[in-house]
Amino acid sequence: MNTLTAPLAGGARPTRAFGRLAERLIPEDAIALVTRLGVAGIFFQSARTKVDGLLHITDGTYTLFREEYRLPLIPPDVAAHLATWSEHLFSILLVLGLFTRFSALALLGMTAVIEIFVYPDAWPTHLSWAALLIYLVGRGGGGWSLDRLFRLD
Repeated sequence: MNTLTAPLAGGARPTRAFGRLAERLIPEDAIALVTRLGVAGIFFQSARTKVDGLLHITDGTYTLFREEYRLPLIPPDVAAHLATWSEHLFSILLVLGLFTRFSALALLGMTAVIEIFVYPDAWPTHLSWAALLIYLVGRGGGGWSLDRLFRLD
């Protein structure tokens, strides 16, 4: 038996004791908030690269969707608008913690499209986004969200 698995006084194990301490020091509501802010930041920054000024979609964005992204079934101009508006809207909703599960699900769908059709070799990055989004779909925005305030979660 080593020091990680040896029981402490009262039968507690160090790893369990650390787990209980961590749960007290880092409440789940804080984890949900940081997760919402982190993933919102990723998508909001991406959205801002697609616009000039407040929400004027740049010519470069249209070119990107026509020449590099080339999504099937969706015309490039429509895809450019959908992606730009979605990244803005769902990021803002995540920051607010409003319609968190739906917003996270929408961004998870966008992540899947990016992974499958645009950058399939970037799976480690997309998997990290997916992990954050799956947490939010499964657990919601947490206690520090408008969902909780309005009893939507």
